[in-house]
Amino acid sequence: METEKEMRYLTFALGKGRLAKKTLELFEQIGITCEEMKDPDSRKLIFVNEELKLKFFLSKGPDVPTYVEYGAADIGVVGRDTILEERRKLYEVLDLGFGACRMCVCGLESARPLLKSQELIRVATKYPNIAKDYFYNQKNQTVEIIKLNGSIELAPIVGLSEVIVDIVETGSTLRENGLVVLEEVCPLSARVVVNQVSMRMENERITKLLGDLNRVISKMTVSQPG
Repeated sequence: METEKEMRYLTFALGKGRLAKKTLELFEQIGITCEEMKDPDSRKLIFVNEELKLKFFLSKGPDVPTYVEYGAADIGVVGRDTILEERRKLYEVLDLGFGACRMCVCGLESARPLLKSQELIRVATKYPNIAKDYFYNQKNQTVEIIKLNGSIELAPIVGLSEVIVDIVETGSTLRENGLVVLEEVCPLSARVVVNQVSMRMENERITKLLGDLNRVISKMTVSQPG
C-alpha cells in the first residue's frame, strides 16, 4: 500500500466555465473539495487539495483531451463533442449527465431533400471530424466540409453552405434564424475521460472515484421527476 507520503497526486483537467462549476459541485457531493478554486480573484493555474492528494487545473475544452492523452492530467471532464472531434487516445469512462444537448445537421427546410439525394453539398461546421464521420461513414454521402469558428447559423443564410453541423440545446437560435434540425448526429453531455496509463497505475483510486460519482449521478437521475 502507498503511504500518505508516497501517494502521488491525481490531476484533473476541467473544461473552463459552466462545465467546471457543475463538475466541482458534483465532486463536493462525494467529499472532494477544492476551496482555492472558489476564489474568483485567484491567479493560480493549478489548485491543490493536499489532504486528498488531488490537483485541479482549468483549460479550454478542446485542450482537455490533449492533457489527458499525454498524461499531464490523469482525469479530464469535457463535453462529448470535444472527445469526438479531438480523437485522442484515452478512455471515456462516465457520462455525468449534465450539459445535455445534441449534435445535429441543420439548415433551411428547403435543404431537407438534399440529404436524401446523395448529391454533393457543402457543410459548414466547427466540428469537421464529426461532420466527416457522419456524412462519409454513416450516410455514405460525399460532402464538402467548410470549417468555421464563429456563428455557424450564418452559413446557410448567406449561401456559404447548404447545411451546418452544430450543437443544438434549445433550438431557439435556429428558429430565430429560420433554420430547423434536419437530422440528429448524436446525443452529447459532459463525460469523464481517463489517461490510459493512469487507469492501470492508479486503478484502485480512479475506480473508487468513478464508483462514488456514479452513485451520486444515479441518485440524481432517480430523484428527477419525469
